[in-house]
Amino acid sequence: MTDETLDPQQGPAPETPTAVPSAEESFAAMFEASQDGRDERLRVGDKIKGAIISVGPADVFVDTGAKVDGVVDKNELTSPEGEFPYKEGDTLELYVVSITRDEVRLSKALSGQGGLEMLREACDAKIPVQGKVREAVKGGFSVEVMRARAFCPMSQIDSRPGDDPAVHIGQTYEFIVSRFEENGRNIVVSRRALLERENEKSRAEFLQTVVPGSEVDGRVVRIMPFGAFVELVPGVEGMVHVSELSWSRVADPSEAVSVGDTIRVKILSVAPGDKPGRTKISLSAKKAQADPWETVAERFSAGQKIDGTITRLADFGAFVEIAPGVEGLIHVSEMSYTKRIQKPSDAVSAGETVSVTIKEVDPVKRRISLSLRESMGDPWAEAAEKYKPGQAVTGTLEKRENFGLFVSLEPGITGLLPKSSMAKSAKPAEFDSLKPGDQVSVLVENVNPKDRRISLVPTDMADNDEWRGYAPAAPKAAPAGSLAEKLAMALAAKTGKK
Repeated sequence: MTDETLDPQQGPAPETPTAVPSAEESFAAMFEASQDGRDERLRVGDKIKGAIISVGPADVFVDTGAKVDGVVDKNELTSPEGEFPYKEGDTLELYVVSITRDEVRLSKALSGQGGLEMLREACDAKIPVQGKVREAVKGGFSVEVMRARAFCPMSQIDSRPGDDPAVHIGQTYEFIVSRFEENGRNIVVSRRALLERENEKSRAEFLQTVVPGSEVDGRVVRIMPFGAFVELVPGVEGMVHVSELSWSRVADPSEAVSVGDTIRVKILSVAPGDKPGRTKISLSAKKAQADPWETVAERFSAGQKIDGTITRLADFGAFVEIAPGVEGLIHVSEMSYTKRIQKPSDAVSAGETVSVTIKEVDPVKRRISLSLRESMGDPWAEAAEKYKPGQAVTGTLEKRENFGLFVSLEPGITGLLPKSSMAKSAKPAEFDSLKPGDQVSVLVENVNPKDRRISLVPTDMADNDEWRGYAPAAPKAAPAGSLAEKLAMALAAKTGKK
């Protein structure tokens, strides 16, 4: 053991003191750090949101939240018409394309001549580049990006597949360089990847705030046999079932909406989808509108005559839409006064416009009873005036029954010629040879409008004393001075006639 060995009782050797920087050295270090324009929070390819600090002749300065403000080329923010639509304080969303000690360069997307090295950097940093779709090629599109030729697969040109590739030709879009190989001889770009990246943010923000019952505007993007898909915000779609498209009955969704339409919808439910990260949103277009039945009592009343459209037929009648979302029923018994209706299709057909009379309105049960025949008029209303006992009429044989013949005098007015009355005719056999559709000359015996009945007799019953259905006809004129004339005069005197 040497002299330098420590005695345990003496304790540990004292630590060597650390040099403390002087005030001048600390200030210099902080000053040097303040001059370093790099901020560890920013990386090339980051998307930042910042307010415009000032607008110069060629550049726009933006607050990046870092030690050094960002700079973006003013021309990049100027419209094709030469208008600069921003002012100090406005917020911009831009990409970081380069960082130096003195400057953070910002851009909406890389564009211009650039070069292959810049495209390589854009691929590595996932910075959007601006490209123009030149033509459709096998499997996709040829895109010019910074004077270089790139390929965009068909599936990557949009967030959803389109039917017509021609809509993209000549368009200028922003793309992500997904592949840079063979020193730039194989460049593949994707617009879909950029759209989905942008949509994911808006999707997350929307799903954090959306709740069932809220109403939003959306755009119809797809139509299926069962309903329509509506884009609520980029990246978020909901489905409106065909039964929820309108208060009116809709058989085909394309009858109510078209792709591209902007419609107001109410969110019915939000639930996890079938796949991870998916969300199932049920929507209703009709519930975003007022329920038409709430004002039915104010708009419709019994006795009112109105036009409507036959929407569907049932065994018992036909449904008629008299206002959007409001249907009434014409029972089969209310379809015609003029003919017997066995089934609704004998009188009306789906899609036909008809004039109906409202018989009853029940808003609570959501029922409206309609009559087609009343709107056409009841021929029996004037039957007593048109047909008098003893009046000679000509009708058409409708049908033959064991008890007599049914004779149509006009549409809706049918009389009965009883078998017993035909037997009293001078020529009863003539009635046996009649067929449906044949013309028949008869006399009116009596009219009962209340029961909708007219009884008829053969025309030669006018000479039959046994017939009492009407007042006897005036006696026939006889030669003057003859026995017949004397008998006629005696008969007239007996009955009180001159």
